[in-house]
Amino acid sequence: MTTSNTGPDAIDPEVRQELERLRDSIDNIDAAVVHMLAERFKATQQVGRLKAQHQLPPADPSREARQIARLRVLAENAKLDPAFAEKFLNFIIGEVIRHHERIAESTQNGQPAHEAPAGH
Repeated sequence: MTTSNTGPDAIDPEVRQELERLRDSIDNIDAAVVHMLAERFKATQQVGRLKAQHQLPPADPSREARQIARLRVLAENAKLDPAFAEKFLNFIIGEVIRHHERIAESTQNGQPAHEAPAGH
């Protein structure tokens, strides 16, 4: 990465405009990612409650392995580093498992699964 000694006012107006356009696009994508993650976690919370109600384990290693393999293929097809995609999914899976463990604990302690804390 290179840095410039020129201040922001010294940037060519056309370059500044293009930077703003690209950054606006990045901001929109970031917002979409956050909303998609929120929807994903709503669904995984429902899975956690169902697992807790039926005394199923919070983790499902075979499902997780299938998801990682699937995501790696999707990443390759999208020209995204599959190793990065796998790290990202592993992080999400870890969070989901922690949520499922909390839901299971709450259910075992007599709190109905639908009232179990959702985490953050």
